[in-house]
Amino acid sequence: MSTSVAIEQALKQYVAREILDGKDIGLDADTPLLEWGVINSLEIARLLGFVREQFGVVVPLESVTAEHFKDLRALTALVASLKG
Repeated sequence: MSTSVAIEQALKQYVAREILDGKDIGLDADTPLLEWGVINSLEIARLLGFVREQFGVVVPLESVTAEHFKDLRALTALVASLKG
């Protein structure tokens, strides 16, 4: 399994379990997280904590943008780029 696939799967599982409380909304890599109101500023803070704990990556404040949190694909790309 590639690193990006593993990151995406972990993020998807976290969002489904911790943010959506297990509700099935058909979450996939392109689900518009911000547009659909799936995540807000509190959930973004929780996601940042998860990313730090799970992947050992601290997301710089300047990278906490709507572009990077719009969907799981964008968030996965951000985390993968920071992991190097």
